[in-house]
Amino acid sequence: MALNLLMLGPPGAGKGTQAERFARTRGIPKISTGDILRDAVHLGTDIGRRFKVTMDRGELVNDELMIGIVRERLERDDTADGFVLDGFPRTVAQASALDTIMTGRDPLIVLDIVVPEAELVRRLGTRMICDNCGANAPIGDGSSVCMRCGGRLVQRADDNLTVVIERLKVYHRQSEPLVEYYRVRPTFRSIDGAQPPDKVAADLAAAIEAAGAGAVTLAKGVDRIARPGVQP
Repeated sequence: MALNLLMLGPPGAGKGTQAERFARTRGIPKISTGDILRDAVHLGTDIGRRFKVTMDRGELVNDELMIGIVRERLERDDTADGFVLDGFPRTVAQASALDTIMTGRDPLIVLDIVVPEAELVRRLGTRMICDNCGANAPIGDGSSVCMRCGGRLVQRADDNLTVVIERLKVYHRQSEPLVEYYRVRPTFRSIDGAQPPDKVAADLAAAIEAAGAGAVTLAKGVDRIARPGVQP
């Protein structure tokens, strides 16, 4: 059974760091729409130029573009054994589209990383990004050099206080309803993201193992619907 994992949480919750760590451990791709868009901005592609202003303001990129990016990425062969989604979906409309994209695939395990807002503001105010390759630096590591390419770390344009507050407002207004959208599923779990990264990682692994049983049950249920009369 493929391990299809979706990370939810507000900006600064650490979902990107945890997603990358988990994906590397399990040998499956991490798919970050934020990384895809930031790379496009850094490389000066048409998409990058089109959406740089939107991203710098802390606003969400439109659903149509994001859905198209994810659909194309999930069609690649390296996702056959699973993937980790970070940064998508961010709206209920995107979540509904993802359900359609996932038709015929193993169910999603959905993890919501929860962090108090005051801690989010503190983290985002100190977050750094490489001005060479665009990679995010781990929050709070104190380094001034990118671990990926050795480039100089600078504050992200969308992490100044005014934009941080706006990004959190956007999250609460548009993305928070995703928790309610997914909460009823047997594959949904919440994680305390205010803990040290290693403890968060351990809790994530335990939650994924527990939610995996729900994914198996859900997959069997879908199969029985598709093939009436078949017993598990």
